[in-house]
Amino acid sequence: MADTQRAAASPPVIAGVPSGGVLLRRYDVMRDAPLVPPIMHMLHRAYRKQVDMGLRPLAGRQDADVTLRRCSSGECYLAIDSESTQPIGVIILNEIEPDTGPPWFMRQGVQSFSQLAVDPSVQGRGVGRQLLEVVERRAKERNAEELALSMAEPDDDLRRFYQRHGYRIVGIWKWPYTNYQSLIMSKTVVKPG
Repeated sequence: MADTQRAAASPPVIAGVPSGGVLLRRYDVMRDAPLVPPIMHMLHRAYRKQVDMGLRPLAGRQDADVTLRRCSSGECYLAIDSESTQPIGVIILNEIEPDTGPPWFMRQGVQSFSQLAVDPSVQGRGVGRQLLEVVERRAKERNAEELALSMAEPDDDLRRFYQRHGYRIVGIWKWPYTNYQSLIMSKTVVKPG
C-alpha cells in the first residue's frame, strides 16, 4: 500500500486507555502541537544511550520541525503520564518517510513502525510493551501479515528487547541520515490465509 494511502486510511483518534498511570492515545496534530518540544526532548533522552555509543540516530538529534513532521505522519501514538500530563513514550505506525526505505517495508502485507521511545525515567515499567501492543493491534486491524522495524545494529540491548517480543532479523539497511547499519526486524502478526 502506498504511503499516502496508508495515511489516508488512518482511523479517527482513538480513546485513551488508562493503564498504571499511563494514558495511551493517538497523537492529534492540532491538540498536541504544544507537546512537540517535550516529545523531542523525551526522544533525545531516550536515544541518549545510542548517542553515547557514538551513533547518530535521527530521533536522538531531531529538531522540533522534524519531530512535528514525523509525529504528523502515519499513525503516531503517545504514552502520557496521567499525573504530569507529559509525554513519556511515542511510536509511529507506517511513518511516511521522505527517504527510500528497506525493501522489506515495501513487501505486500508488511507494515512498519518507527521512533519507539520511552523516557528513561520510566523504562522497565511496561510502557514500551504497551506501545508495541497498540501498533501490533492496529497492524492486525489493517490486515498486515508482518509488522517490521528498523533499529541500530550496534544496540544489543534494544535488539534483545525486540526479540523478547517476537521480532526476528530479516535484513540490514543503511539510512542516509545515520552513521550505522540498521537491523530490519519483523514479526508475524496475522498468518496468511
